[in-house]
Amino acid sequence: MIILLLLSMIARSDQLMLSECGVEARRPQVTDIAVECGTSSIGLAIQICPVIYTGYNETLLILNHMLDPVCKATLDDSVSPPVARFNFPLNMTHACGSIFRTTSATGTGIFSDFSNIQSVNISGVVRSSDPTAGTITYNAELKYYYSCAYPLEYLINNTQIDVSASSIAIKDNNGSFISTLSMELFSDDTYTRPMVIPQLGIELRTSVYVEVKATNLTGQYHVLLDRCYASISPLPSNSSYFNLFVPCSKDQFTTMIENGDSQSARFRFPAFRFIEQQNETVSTYYLHCITRLCEKSTCSAFKQCNKRRRRSTLDTSEEGITQTYTISSPEIIAKTENNESKEQSLVAEKQGNSAVGLGVAVGVLAFACLIALGPTTLVSISHKHT
Repeated sequence: MIILLLLSMIARSDQLMLSECGVEARRPQVTDIAVECGTSSIGLAIQICPVIYTGYNETLLILNHMLDPVCKATLDDSVSPPVARFNFPLNMTHACGSIFRTTSATGTGIFSDFSNIQSVNISGVVRSSDPTAGTITYNAELKYYYSCAYPLEYLINNTQIDVSASSIAIKDNNGSFISTLSMELFSDDTYTRPMVIPQLGIELRTSVYVEVKATNLTGQYHVLLDRCYASISPLPSNSSYFNLFVPCSKDQFTTMIENGDSQSARFRFPAFRFIEQQNETVSTYYLHCITRLCEKSTCSAFKQCNKRRRRSTLDTSEEGITQTYTISSPEIIAKTENNESKEQSLVAEKQGNSAVGLGVAVGVLAFACLIALGPTTLVSISHKHT
C-alpha cells in the first residue's frame, strides 16, 4: 500500500497525471523519443505518458546529468500524445553536456569534389532520476539516446548556418586567438560601396563583387578560398547549386581578383538566375565559400594546380594551413526578366573595345535599314523578337 502511494505521488506531473494518459499509459519503448537536428539547435521530444507510467515525470528527466534550468524539459500537452521537450543550441559551450565528436569521410553531394570532409556528431542521453530514498527501488531506469551529424562547416559560428559572418578559433605557435570571417557584397571594383539589393531584384548580368575578409588576424595568415558556389537553399545542402569556382577551375564569367595574397579574398561574377525559378518574378540564391587560412609563406603552394592539390583539397594535415570553414552570403535576389534589353552579351564584354565599337556600328546601320523599310516592317520584326 505504501509503495503504491509512493508511485502515485511520483507519477503526478505538474500538468498531467497517469489517469489522463488513457491508452498511452504503457511501458516505455525505444521509439518514444523524436530528435530534430536543426540548423541552430537540437530538439528532443519524449512521450511523457510512458515516463509517468514508469514512475517519473518531466522534472525527473535529466539531460546529460545537467541540472541547469535551461537544460530541463518542459511539458507539452498541446500535442497527442503529450511530450517532454528539450531544446539546446549547437554550441560546444552551451549544448547541455552533449558530446561533440569529429570524424572524416570522403565528400559526397556538393562536396564530391573533395577527398576528405570532416563531420561533427553531437550525441548524448536523457536519463531518469529516481527520487526514491533507501537501498532499493521499484522504478526502472530510463535512458533515451540522441545523435545528430553535421558537416563541420555547418558549425563554424556555433549558432546557425545562414549568416554572413562567423567567429573561428585559430591556434598558432604563440597560442590561441579568435578571428572573424565575414562575407560582404559590393557594387564597385573598389569595394567601397556595399551592394543594396532591392526587393524586386538586381538586373541580370549586374556585376557582383564579393569579399571574404578576416579581422583580428595576425599577419601570419592569409585568406584562401577553396571553392565558392551559389545554391537556392541558404544552407550548404544538396539543393540546386552552381559552382563559381572549384579548386583549379572556375566558371568562364567569374573573375578572381585576389585569393591567398592577403587577409581578404575577392572575386566578381555577373548576376544570373536559376532556371528552375523561371516561373517566379525573382530568382533568390545564396553564395557559400569554403574558406581556409594559410600561412603567407605557404599560400602560393596551395594555389598551384596539380594532382596532389586535387586529392588533398580538404586535407588539413599539411603544415601551414588551417582547417576549412564555410561562410555564406546574405540573400541575393535577381530579376528573372530584364526590363531593359542589354546591348552587349557576356561574351562581348570579354572582347576588346574594337569589337564592341564594330558591334555598335553594325547596330546603327541595321536600325537605319529598318527605318528605310517603313514602320510596318519595324513593328512586325519587333513583335517577332518579343
